[in-house]
Amino acid sequence: MSLRWLASLFTPRRVEMPGQPADAPEAEDWGDFAPVQIWVGLGNPGAQYAMHRHNVGFMAADAIAEVHDFEPTKKAFSGWTRQGRIGGQRILILKPATFMNESGRSVRAAMDFFKKAAGDVTVFYDELDLAPFKVKVKFGGGTAGHNGIRSIDAHIGDAFRRVRIGIGHPGHKDKVTKHVLGNYAKAETEQLSDLLAAIAAEADWLAKGDDARFMSDVALRMTD
Repeated sequence: MSLRWLASLFTPRRVEMPGQPADAPEAEDWGDFAPVQIWVGLGNPGAQYAMHRHNVGFMAADAIAEVHDFEPTKKAFSGWTRQGRIGGQRILILKPATFMNESGRSVRAAMDFFKKAAGDVTVFYDELDLAPFKVKVKFGGGTAGHNGIRSIDAHIGDAFRRVRIGIGHPGHKDKVTKHVLGNYAKAETEQLSDLLAAIAAEADWLAKGDDARFMSDVALRMTD
C-alpha cells in the first residue's frame, strides 16, 4: 500500500502539508453527520515540523483518512477535520492546529459539539518508551511526559483510548528533546511508510473495538 504523500515530506520545499491545506473551508454545516468515534492525530502544524517523530500522530491520521477515502479536509474545532466510515462506524478524524501543548482544547471542542464522551475518543501519538515502529493500544493511563496527552488529560480526563506509536528512546534524558523534535531519517522512510500503511489497513479493528486484533495484525504486517 503506497502512501504517495509521505515522499513529499522529504522534499526540500514544502508549502502545504497533507491533511492541513491552507484553503480548507470552514465546517459551517455538518448536515446529518454524527460521528460514533473521534480519532485524533497529534502533532504540530506546519511544514517545518512535518517529519518530526513528534508528528507521527498526524501522519497516522493522514494515512487512515487517505486509505479509507474520507471526505476532504475542513477546518473546525481549532484544527483540521475529515469525516468518513471505517468498519461500519462513522468517524471524525481531527488534527488539532493548536500546537501540541494545547491539543486538549481542540479535542474538548469536538467532543462537546458532537456530545461524545472520553471513551469515544482515540488518540494517535508518539511514544518514547516503545521501540521504533511498534504499536500498542490501551485505555487510560498516565501522560508519560507527553505534552499533547497531558493537555488532553487536563481537558477531558484520562479515560480515552491511546494508540501509542513507538519512536524509541535515545538512551539519555539529555538527548530526548532533540530525538523527539528531530526528523525521521531518509533511511527510515520505508519502515515508516510500512507502519502507517499497516495502521490504516487494520483500522477496521480499532473501529470495531478489537484492539488486540489491531495490534496483532499491524505487527504481522510489519514482519512480512
